[in-house]
Amino acid sequence: MASAGAIVRRSRLREGKWSRWTHRNIGPCPCQNDGVNVFLVDGTYELFRHFYAVPRVTGADGVEIGAVRGVIGSLLVLLEEDVTHIGVATDHVVESFRNELWPGYKTSEGLDPEVLSQFGPLEEALEALGLVVWKTVEYEADDALASAAVRAAADERVEQVFVCTPDKDLAQVVDGSRIVQFDRRNGAVRDADGVREKFGIGPGSIPDYLALMGDSADGFPGVRGWGAKSASTVLACYPHLEDIPDDAAAWEVKVRGAARLAGALAAAREEAALFRDLATLRTTLPVFGDVDELRWTGPDPRFFDLCARINAPGYFRRAQAAVPARA
Repeated sequence: MASAGAIVRRSRLREGKWSRWTHRNIGPCPCQNDGVNVFLVDGTYELFRHFYAVPRVTGADGVEIGAVRGVIGSLLVLLEEDVTHIGVATDHVVESFRNELWPGYKTSEGLDPEVLSQFGPLEEALEALGLVVWKTVEYEADDALASAAVRAAADERVEQVFVCTPDKDLAQVVDGSRIVQFDRRNGAVRDADGVREKFGIGPGSIPDYLALMGDSADGFPGVRGWGAKSASTVLACYPHLEDIPDDAAAWEVKVRGAARLAGALAAAREEAALFRDLATLRTTLPVFGDVDELRWTGPDPRFFDLCARINAPGYFRRAQAAVPARA
């Protein structure tokens, strides 16, 4: 079995990017052992990434399938690098329980129908490939990934968990160098120190950070006047919303417009708490009972027919060729 370090190095090259693998990226060398490494993939992100990156392609039935082909090809790269334990989360529907908490929360409205129509085929293809797929309905794919990361990290057999997405929301589940984010496209691995370097705060403050500055992608505005720099600076001193004094004169950190920012937060404490709740990922979804459920053993027999339908017969041969390494 290849080490996690080797997998990440080769995957970076095959994804077309290279970034040097160093202790600074991942913390104290976690890859030189035989522990289980779990890779958790954001299927929704991958679908959108490939939808806008690869040429349009129709399957045998005339339906657009280019993004699905792109995602499956990308995941075959991981499997060819001897990844043994892998799970994929998708937003089976875009809406979630968060839409009931905040009316402006993101919906499927305005999304390109050609990308929305590929969620179902993607989930079918992933399952045919033999992967565990969490198709979220009430919750979001990010909640499933967070739950899987926490559950996998709790297993003493697991050496490291790679959450494969650059989404800043998932930075909150990073834990030391045990749970890390892996941006396969840019070849970046981010541990807790990496989160602090990028955002100026620790993983535990990410929901507070998003609550203050807002998240346009998810559809909530944050607190008036607050931005990434002010939120980062203040949260570096006061890690959570309730730690921030209402009176700027009591702040032990210098921030431009402190009085205005303090006043805006004091007037919107209840709303800010709601935004933090929206940004907080749920980590108790029943994603799996035992980490061995994530072990990939090969494609399902129906993968052959599926590859024919999406005009990618080579994918079946690649999947079959990746199986012997797990014997």
